[in-house]
Amino acid sequence: MVRITKVHTGGGDGGETSLVDGSRVGKEHPRVAIYGTIDEANSAIGIVRAEMKRTAVIGISHTRLTEADRMLGIIQQELFDVGAECACPPGGVPEQMSIIGVDAGERLVEEMDYMLGDLEPLSSFILPTGNPIVAYLHMARTIVRRAEREACTLRDEVRNEIISYLNRLSDHCFVLSRWLTGEEGETLWTPLGKR
Repeated sequence: MVRITKVHTGGGDGGETSLVDGSRVGKEHPRVAIYGTIDEANSAIGIVRAEMKRTAVIGISHTRLTEADRMLGIIQQELFDVGAECACPPGGVPEQMSIIGVDAGERLVEEMDYMLGDLEPLSSFILPTGNPIVAYLHMARTIVRRAEREACTLRDEVRNEIISYLNRLSDHCFVLSRWLTGEEGETLWTPLGKR
């Protein structure tokens, strides 16, 4: 278990930080970018969950919001797992550290299939807007997609399961945003020549 007694160590004042094994790298290191963006995505999902608890959006059932919160709670835990693994140097995951497997990505696919059963097929791209829950989910989606791109820059040093999970998670945020669209409906993109 992690034990944090002091946050302000000053160890990063020179622009370096420690990986899980204690080795030091510059804060501009691609590995730091990956787990930093994963932390950003986790924070955006936290905003979604807070917004779901704060508001009652017209046209979204309490049951659906409760189910979405359950899914996002698991995802937030998994993002910490993924971030912790990405904070390890290549081949440096401690034996006692649990890492996510393909089952996490498979669960995301099952959840997406479940939600898609309630949705009409799309006829165009969706503008990232709507009620605040939906808008924040689109923001989370794009942050997760950036984390995926950053993980791909180190594809020889990051397990495929991490890249696959982030890919699925971005899709999951998109499907969840559609599933939580209330009576305001979706705003579709109209191509330039048609507007």
